Amino acid sequence: MTTLKTDILVIGAGSGGLSVAAGASQMGAKVVLLEGHKMGGDCLNFGCVPSKALIASGKVAYSQAHSHMFGVSDVDPVVDYAAAKDHVQDVIATIEPVDSQERFEGLGVHVIREFGEFVSPTEVKAGDFSIKARRIVIATGSRPFVPPIPGLDDVPYETNETIFELRDKPDHLLIIGGGPIGLELAQAHLRLGCKVTVIEGAKALGKDDPEAAALLLENLRAEGLTIEEGAMAEKVTGQAGAIQVQAQDGRIFSGTHLLMAVGRKSNTEKLKLDAAGIETTRTGIKVDAGMRTTNRKVYAIGDVAGGLQFTHVAGYHAGVIIRSMLFGLPAKVSTSHIPWATYTDPELAQVGLSEAQAQEIHGTKMEVARFDIHHNDRAIAERKTKGFIKVMVVKGRPVGATIVGHQAGELIGMWSLAIANKLKMSQISAMIAPYPTVFEVNKRAAGAYFTPRLFENPTVKKVVGFVQRFIP
Repeated sequence: MTTLKTDILVIGAGSGGLSVAAGASQMGAKVVLLEGHKMGGDCLNFGCVPSKALIASGKVAYSQAHSHMFGVSDVDPVVDYAAAKDHVQDVIATIEPVDSQERFEGLGVHVIREFGEFVSPTEVKAGDFSIKARRIVIATGSRPFVPPIPGLDDVPYETNETIFELRDKPDHLLIIGGGPIGLELAQAHLRLGCKVTVIEGAKALGKDDPEAAALLLENLRAEGLTIEEGAMAEKVTGQAGAIQVQAQDGRIFSGTHLLMAVGRKSNTEKLKLDAAGIETTRTGIKVDAGMRTTNRKVYAIGDVAGGLQFTHVAGYHAGVIIRSMLFGLPAKVSTSHIPWATYTDPELAQVGLSEAQAQEIHGTKMEVARFDIHHNDRAIAERKTKGFIKVMVVKGRPVGATIVGHQAGELIGMWSLAIANKLKMSQISAMIAPYPTVFEVNKRAAGAYFTPRLFENPTVKKVVGFVQRFIP
């Protein structure tokens, strides 16, 4: 057994762990990084990157079949499903060097390709190494949660960790789970020529703004996606190529392939957290506002901490704890400015408080500024007019924004900036967007906030009238 001593030990080479390792090492700390599986974690290998690559393939196929409105004849796309998966793997391979062991070793990080387990509050065993660290960061991420549905153990199924390796196109893909992951992969496969049925036990996109979710779901159904809500899976039967899912209400759904997309589960089992005095919750590791665990020398960030499970959140957590670990500065996590997006077509994005949340917290002090995307000239030119933006405003400052429509995931970032820096709607209104861009919807939403104050205000009209009559 080789004993190593280090300033910082990072367990997990996903988005959060890599951010901590790179930042800490480049700022002079001695860093050891453990990874027992793939460098880059879920996001690079099984999540964000491959899913967006497959979505891109689906968009190309869809555009070929729906181009007549641009003066170009529609054609039936010829989809090579295996080649689409080659595209996915090529995208992963292109990004992979940024997350590679070689790059991080070049940054001065000692990378060990083993899983780690605690043997004491400050010591972790990994393969033939015993690592003692002043500070430890757990960044082991999450994995697909597979519920104990009767019969599932005897039926082949996919998760996001296996679906991108599938080479033969499913004739009819059944997806259990109507959240963002399920619907993104559902639309991608639909556009690549599969029949797809989404089976959701409650409401699809149940955590999103109801109005925005309804618009998105209507669009997906119009495109040909079957979405069955209130269909809690009770039993799974069949075999490869002939699978049935029976719901509690008796509905039976038949398909050739099954994808489980019902949520995520934090990766804590291999860590032996008890040896380090680290407590867990139902969703992950228990942390305080500074991402410290019940062991003050150990931090937990990203999915394993059980909060918002997004790659950019893990990166944000990394920045917070680096300030604490390296500089001894007080640093706390805030969720008020964290955006998220569902990358369907149209996209759905949210930051801060939803309309319902803002109404509950602020009551009559909250106003909603809204702009419908069908009034945006660039969206009209590109035939992408479905959707809207609404901004929740309290005392002249945005506290939340919901966008559903073309490029919603790109547009939401400005509202994260506004909330993070406590900007006023007047400052956003002063922003100039190049014309014509979809980005103008942000400025128009700010304009909508001031419309009743300027154009429907009797005092304003009186002042303008006075100036026109008496000021030369």
